Amino acid sequence: MPLAPLFPRPLLLLGLLLLGCLSIVTHAADLKDAEAAALRLVPDQEREGYEFRADLWSNTLEARMGRAVRVQLFKGNEYAFCIAVPRDSGARISAVVLDFEGKPTGDVLPVADGWGLILFYKPKKTGTYAIAIRQTGPQPGKAVPCAIVTGWK
Repeated sequence: MPLAPLFPRPLLLLGLLLLGCLSIVTHAADLKDAEAAALRLVPDQEREGYEFRADLWSNTLEARMGRAVRVQLFKGNEYAFCIAVPRDSGARISAVVLDFEGKPTGDVLPVADGWGLILFYKPKKTGTYAIAIRQTGPQPGKAVPCAIVTGWK
């Protein structure tokens, strides 16, 4: 039986529109939670002398695929990347810096619950690098929002 006789077309379209808006609002709130979690990692590093950019990178971190984020780094600077997913998401993450040859490098300071970490790196050359982030654990769950705040000294 077609849906048209049961629901007037404008009512059906309005319902679909509201569902879409609810999904967008929920996703935006989750991104804000990931950004807040990443910003929680910043104060300790500021006390260590790092300056942090005002802007954040945030996007979805797929369960099995992960994400690579390109960053411009300068020789002579030390970098601290505060990376996090929403604390209540249940997701655990890991990250590395990929150098010019695609080799993983960097020192990781993880958060005890696994929802965040600080990735430290001092490049030997100025150039474009990539930060590779992925979900870890016995079985990665669903896609989750992820945020990065970049600091340097």
